[in-house]
Amino acid sequence: MPRPSKYNEDFRRDAVELVRSSGRTLRDVGRELGVNHETLRGWVAAAKRADEQQRAGRGSTDGGELSGAERDELRRLRRKVAELELEKEILRKAAAYFAKEMGH
Repeated sequence: MPRPSKYNEDFRRDAVELVRSSGRTLRDVGRELGVNHETLRGWVAAAKRADEQQRAGRGSTDGGELSGAERDELRRLRRKVAELELEKEILRKAAAYFAKEMGH
């Protein structure tokens, strides 16, 4: 069982924000706050992963499984891409045909 942290969540969040906003090194911020710089590095990395997950719209580490609505949207978008690729191919052939005809 992991031992409880002596730093509360608010302290960790504030420390990460200080690292991000100050432009100072982890070592300097850690020394000022009385936190080992490697511990601080772990907090910053965890916050970065959480931010990336939130931006990706997952909000959790569920392995990235899609919801029903997301699956429907993906199917719709794949159909649209296939349709657009077909239209592009038709236009490419038409342009080649007319270029050949005008080259007479």
